[in-house]
Amino acid sequence: MNSKRNETTGSHRPASARNYAVAALGSLAGLADALYLTVEHLTGNSVRCTVTSGCSEVLGSAYASIGGVPVAGLGALAYFIVFSLATLAAFGHGWTKRLLAAVVAMMLATTLWLLFVQAFILHAFCQYCLLSAAVTLALSSIVAIEWYGRRSNFGRPPSRPKGQRAIVTPKEAGNQY
Repeated sequence: MNSKRNETTGSHRPASARNYAVAALGSLAGLADALYLTVEHLTGNSVRCTVTSGCSEVLGSAYASIGGVPVAGLGALAYFIVFSLATLAAFGHGWTKRLLAAVVAMMLATTLWLLFVQAFILHAFCQYCLLSAAVTLALSSIVAIEWYGRRSNFGRPPSRPKGQRAIVTPKEAGNQY
């Protein structure tokens, strides 16, 4: 396992596990949204918007499907993968963290493209698509905090082995090299 363990309790970093658990729960919200849109698309039902007025334009556009597959269905698959990987990461399976970061990065890129399409090509917004975008942005933030926080340790000095002093004299440095 690549995750850091707490010397006193032997458990994984609680903040990290909590962040991944939040990501798993957030991905369930995205999964529910994407499944709803997928079912409505496949059954031919129109989606009713209550907050925005562009759902029909967005979900009925050529950008709503790729080769006959609803984009929302691909989103549902992505959210399920994120849920699975985030759950495993929350339980300390370090190998999932890189894969989770890669999947979320692809989701973010896709989200940015679809937001561009809504704003500048279709000139219409779908509230369900905006919800999905918000979930993806939240997931991206959580993964970025974990990814960069783990790497930089948020500005804290690197830990030293027990007994090693912070200041090394030139003579001691010469002996080490």
